[in-house]
Amino acid sequence: MTKQVPEEALTDLYIQPGHLLRRAQQISASMFHDELGQFVTPVQYAILRTLIDHPGIDQVSLAGLVAMDTSTAASVAIRLEEKKLLVRNIDPSNRRQRALFVTDAGMALMRRTGGGIARLHDRLFEGFTDAEEDTFMALLQKLVHINNSQSRAPFARLKKQPSSMPRAIAPQKEKLGS
Repeated sequence: MTKQVPEEALTDLYIQPGHLLRRAQQISASMFHDELGQFVTPVQYAILRTLIDHPGIDQVSLAGLVAMDTSTAASVAIRLEEKKLLVRNIDPSNRRQRALFVTDAGMALMRRTGGGIARLHDRLFEGFTDAEEDTFMALLQKLVHINNSQSRAPFARLKKQPSSMPRAIAPQKEKLGS
């Protein structure tokens, strides 16, 4: 469906969806840093959160799940490994791949972020009714889903489950508490 946009609207940034999405991302990132900047960056949080849900996945699969290019995901994983928040083990079933796991220190850090994530959510949706929040999230998810292929780093589902790692090389993982 193509909607006719009045000429004067083309010069008003605050009715252009791309500009509003960029501003919303700026606001969200600023609030994230206010609440969680002492712990992690938004990208580090996304990687650690994804690895908690998918322990042992490889770096390419991780990049797809967080919708990030593979080189960026790999460099962030290396930095998180240097901070002892995750480990990258050579996958015994495919020695060219690394299986990633959140360490105990990474799990502890993620537990400490829980309150900040809740505050971030509350701040982002301050002034919204529950119904407005639900509608906004449904529409935002739809926008992202239908335009996924337009991204330079589209979301990609896991093609297969990670190979099971022998207990000797997979770090102990704790459940992430509420």
